[in-house]
Amino acid sequence: MAHIIFYEKPGCLNGRLQKAMLEASGHTLEVRNLLTETWQAATLRPYFGKKPVKEWFNRSAPKIKSGEVVPYSFTEKSALQAMLSDPLLIRRPLMKSGGGYMSGFEPEEVDHWIGLKKGPQPTGKPLDLESCPKGHAAEACRVEAL
Repeated sequence: MAHIIFYEKPGCLNGRLQKAMLEASGHTLEVRNLLTETWQAATLRPYFGKKPVKEWFNRSAPKIKSGEVVPYSFTEKSALQAMLSDPLLIRRPLMKSGGGYMSGFEPEEVDHWIGLKKGPQPTGKPLDLESCPKGHAAEACRVEAL
């Protein structure tokens, strides 16, 4: 089993589910606050691997939901700068294990990377483990995260 450095937004409901799935699969977690970490472009970039830049963004970020930030309009450099300025834009969680990095929580990708037990889906559909189920306004999201 893997030891994972898991960067989250504290209090995120999906983060709780993600961590529970990883722990149920036998992995150990070192949980860190994504929003208070001192990121630099060089330390953040590896988490996105070969994903297109538009997939680096948290679709539930208030600035994206409002249309203020449009993920497909960024270059790699400008995306990293935007995320360094506003960590809520970063697709969560960020995970590091051994020499591997990952952003987001797509169960099939996580399973392929480190192994993941698949439990029953209560609705018969795959769980959306990335979209915010609360639909926060920008300020509520920031306050809750701190």
